[in-house]
Amino acid sequence: MAPTPELVTAALAKVNDPEIRRPITELDMVKSIDISPDGAVRVGIYLTVAGCPMRDTITRDVTAAVSAISGVARVAVEMDVMSTEQRKVLQTKLRGDRGPEKEIPFAKPGSLTRVFAVASGKGGVGKSSVTVNLAAAMSASGLKVGVLDADIYGHSVPRMLGVGDRPTKVEDMIMPPVAHDIKVISVGMFKPEGNSAVVWRGPMLDRALHQFLADVYWGDLDVLLMDLPPGTGDIAISVAQRMPTAELLVVTTPQQAAAEVAERAGSIAAQTHQQVAGVIENMSWLPCPHCDERISVFGEGGGQTVADALTKTLGSRVPLLGQVPIDTRLREGGDEGKPLVITEPDAPASVELRRIAQGLSKRSSSLKGMKLDLSPVAK
Repeated sequence: MAPTPELVTAALAKVNDPEIRRPITELDMVKSIDISPDGAVRVGIYLTVAGCPMRDTITRDVTAAVSAISGVARVAVEMDVMSTEQRKVLQTKLRGDRGPEKEIPFAKPGSLTRVFAVASGKGGVGKSSVTVNLAAAMSASGLKVGVLDADIYGHSVPRMLGVGDRPTKVEDMIMPPVAHDIKVISVGMFKPEGNSAVVWRGPMLDRALHQFLADVYWGDLDVLLMDLPPGTGDIAISVAQRMPTAELLVVTTPQQAAAEVAERAGSIAAQTHQQVAGVIENMSWLPCPHCDERISVFGEGGGQTVADALTKTLGSRVPLLGQVPIDTRLREGGDEGKPLVITEPDAPASVELRRIAQGLSKRSSSLKGMKLDLSPVAK
């Protein structure tokens, strides 16, 4: 049976753009399909921009999809670049008929994306490791997940997720790189090569946060995790102003000194009227390598202390969501860009992180604040 344009188009409909995560046929990225009598197929593909970092991935996926058709002898993929007008049409298709807009989609009343702002009182408590592994666990469970690395000065999320690509710009939209099926954006992706510091003051930080939320094409996310800088500085305040519905996740260690500063990070919710989803105690204990005992390297009770204090301060229950044990593989996975919940799902730390992720993924059945679009019926 000889291949037909209809068969090739159907095969291409199963190829997703790696950044936008939608079929290339739906995005008008298929320029041409030519089929020779001998079964050779030549497919023309429009890239969104010249030098697209996903060029090789698209070529590979198109070749594989078309090669699977009965009667295809060989496949050639030719790349072209969208015109300015084509990119504007694409942008309108992605953002709606109203065209480009600078609104934050997650702050709209009808948004179904649950946003968690992961905070800590001080650095070194494993906040970013917890963020990355929660994201990976949620993604592995089938949710559409994004991570915004809002830790402007200590941006470590790209390394922890193994992201090496830079974002692609389509008109004034930014396409975030994808790793482990998670969309990721970070200020570190926009810096010059090297490990230079980001020296920004409050207004610049606020502007960067707004761009990450409004200009990045996140698509239809189930969950967005925001890795905040330690403390209660400019970014924490900007998040509260721009994303008032974001729920705080407070990360601490069992050490009482860490718990005290973590309590301050969570108590900002009393002033910003945000909800605190709960407290996560990291580095809770170390499994003894010779017996079944737990070694409390950093003391005990810090997480529960923070949860109890925030409950009293905020006047509503703040739960201790979980206690993650110390595991050197958690650190190694972060250095290698391979989250522990993926590489070692049965490790004690992975089991606890997946349990926490599962609990956070469950939505309340309450209709409070939900627009029901009801209208009175005339009698």
